[in-house]
Amino acid sequence: MEFDLTRTVALLVALVLLGTLALIGMGFMATATVLMMVTPAMLVFGAICLALGIKHGEYRAAN
Repeated sequence: MEFDLTRTVALLVALVLLGTLALIGMGFMATATVLMMVTPAMLVFGAICLALGIKHGEYRAAN
């Protein structure tokens, strides 16, 4: 599969959505807590990991 910006963002959002729905469905935390604290943290962490992964891939491709 060849990744472009659209597919990459769609996969990141899909993973975060799946995790959010799972947490809400389990009833482990209050829904407001999941939506206001956990979901934004998952998005930020995912974006940071994505950026680090892209930079590492660029480094590996160049060397």
